[in-house]
Amino acid sequence: MNEVVLTIVALVAGLAFGAVAMLLYRNAMDEKAKKSAADEAERIVQKARSEASRIDRDAKSRAKDFEARARKTAETDIQKQKEKLQKEEKNLVDREQRLDKEAQSKEQELQARLQEIAGRDEKVKIAEKKLSDLEREAQNQADALKARLEQVSQLTQAEAKKEMIEALTEEARIEAARKAQEIEDKALQEAEERARRTIAVAIARYASEYTAERTVTVINLPNEDMKGKIIGREGRNIRALEAACGVDLIVDETPEAVVISSFDPVRREVARKALEKLMEDGRVHPARIEEVIEKVKKDLFKSIKDDGEKAVFELGLHGLHPEVVKVLGGLKFRHTLTQNVLEHSLEVGFLAGMMASELGEDVKRARRAGLLHDIGKGIEHTVEGSHAFVGADFAKKYGEHESVVHAIRAHHNEEKPQSVLAFIVQAANAISNSRPGARRQSIDNYVRRMEDLESIGNSFDGVIRTFAVQAGKEIRVLVEASRVTDDQAQMLSYDIARKIEREISHPGQVQVTVVREVRVVEHAR
Repeated sequence: MNEVVLTIVALVAGLAFGAVAMLLYRNAMDEKAKKSAADEAERIVQKARSEASRIDRDAKSRAKDFEARARKTAETDIQKQKEKLQKEEKNLVDREQRLDKEAQSKEQELQARLQEIAGRDEKVKIAEKKLSDLEREAQNQADALKARLEQVSQLTQAEAKKEMIEALTEEARIEAARKAQEIEDKALQEAEERARRTIAVAIARYASEYTAERTVTVINLPNEDMKGKIIGREGRNIRALEAACGVDLIVDETPEAVVISSFDPVRREVARKALEKLMEDGRVHPARIEEVIEKVKKDLFKSIKDDGEKAVFELGLHGLHPEVVKVLGGLKFRHTLTQNVLEHSLEVGFLAGMMASELGEDVKRARRAGLLHDIGKGIEHTVEGSHAFVGADFAKKYGEHESVVHAIRAHHNEEKPQSVLAFIVQAANAISNSRPGARRQSIDNYVRRMEDLESIGNSFDGVIRTFAVQAGKEIRVLVEASRVTDDQAQMLSYDIARKIEREISHPGQVQVTVVREVRVVEHAR
């Protein structure tokens, strides 16, 4: 029993000793770890301090280097500025010296000029004194001569001067009238065709704002609500129409009507047909507008091509380039006054062919030149040059014979005709233009033009009555024989013609005829 107790006691004592030893061992290990950690921390701190010291030294070194470089750069800049200022200062000094020299030279020159002027003043004073003496002597002689003339002629100076002025004025007017008539006759021989050509080009190829009947088309609407559809929300429909067709649409207070404005008749026709189709359909929006316009353009260009081919077929021609045929068909939409250019071209082609047949010339070529003589009017008016030259260049570009090209270029005498064919085309064109009913004006314009011509003639002194005849191509002015002499009548016709040129726009020329008649009646009883 005691052994067991001793064993247990020994065991307990061993366990207690082991626990104490373990505790001591762990304390020793903890102390060692703490010491190792402290050493490591001290090492890290020392390393950080060393690194900080190194960084501080590097920073101070770099700062010193930067300061040295900055100081060197600043010194260099300062040196350059000093050199620049010195150079400018030297230039200023040189310039100042140069200006001083120039000023001295100018001053010397001015002194010399002043001395010269002073010498001239003395001479002028002497000359003025002599001139004054001469004038006084001349005045005395003139007064003596005047008194003698008045004594001989029994007229005062004022009366003699008045008679002389009247005689010289009348002689000058008569001479001026004769000279003006000679110049006018000579100029008319050269200017008639040029004037006719210029007016024809202006009317056919470029319409101005006042020719509204040639630049606008009026579309009648079924009702006022259609205007709103055409305009669209915030104007998108009308903008789409104008952009797609290249025209201006005018929607104003005119009831149930829209105006299409454009200098290009083909564009106006496209817009007109597109609007008519849109009104029939009732659907008006940008997508539908573009669709309809594309279809109308396709149909219209096909129609233009068909019209060109029809004209070529009627004249029995062949071999024309498709572009020429297309432009030819487009002449259907162009007019000179009220004469359709395509119909006029056909007419000239037929007339030229008939005249060529009579003269034994090439009929086909004459018809070809006659048909194409005005093709320049179908080309956009933005192209430089008259329609004769533009059309000739266009025909030459697409392979037309040189004789045809020359006839086109010369049909208004802008190029001197060199062939029988050119003269034939000129004659055929003149016949077509001048035949009755070919080119009509509106009745209002016609009546207004007649009244304006007559009022101009009546505005001159000595005119009894003025009559406009031959559709305004001539005015006949009746004057009082007692107030207007033959020479004055000639001058009067010149003055009236010039006033017509200034105040009235007229195609061709206006002939002014002044009629002065003396009738003496006596009865025998």
